[in-house]
Amino acid sequence: MQRYFVEKEQVEANKVRILGEDARHISRVMRGRPGDKIIVCDGADLVVLAELETVEQSEVIADIIEEIAEKSEARFRVSIAQSLPKGDKLETVIQKCTEIGAHEFIPFLSERTVVQYDAKKEEKRLQRWSKIAKEAAEQSHRSRIPNVSQPLTYKQLLKRFGDYDLILFCYEKENGLQLRDAVRPFAQSHTEAGANILLIIGPEGGFSEREALEAEAAGAAITGLGKRILRAETAGMTALSCILYESGEMGGNQ
Repeated sequence: MQRYFVEKEQVEANKVRILGEDARHISRVMRGRPGDKIIVCDGADLVVLAELETVEQSEVIADIIEEIAEKSEARFRVSIAQSLPKGDKLETVIQKCTEIGAHEFIPFLSERTVVQYDAKKEEKRLQRWSKIAKEAAEQSHRSRIPNVSQPLTYKQLLKRFGDYDLILFCYEKENGLQLRDAVRPFAQSHTEAGANILLIIGPEGGFSEREALEAEAAGAAITGLGKRILRAETAGMTALSCILYESGEMGGNQ
């Protein structure tokens, strides 16, 4: 069943208003008719089954039939800090990691970031990244859309470490600590939902030794992702899957 995200103010009493591109999608692409049913989420806690009442290209009104109790969100809130990769690789990271279960995306600039940062262009890219996250959340039946933040500098990222319960810095020169070794004891000691994890992934050229030392000094666990070197756009997906497995999301140890 098709799923749509709306703002909280679009849900009033027993009705929901769907506007903009989503209204056009229902009316023109899905050819929705009164009586058709859809699932609507407010991006927070509300998920409802709704029946279309009126369908227009600019606005769709639907009657709320019932609330749906969903458990599609991951037990741990994993934020992926990804050093800006070349081309459209970040779009792939956002799409696939949203499907897997990421809570948030934090693009940042590191020493070996190749792309030239342009604030004016990045505003348009941020809008596109947010749209990709929304569409991936709808496709994968998420209850929430992962936030995509404005790109940060590396120093700004370090200052945010205090917001997280566990920080994982993926580095090919780790000193014997693999991701599983850091996540497994954390998952076993944090049995309740809601812990915040920051997963930090480098650019195509990897992190410098200085960056790794600064991250470790700020409280990050320096971890590896196995014997092979992964591409920048592959590392986040792999690490996120490992974290969710160890937390019991995919039949792991919990």
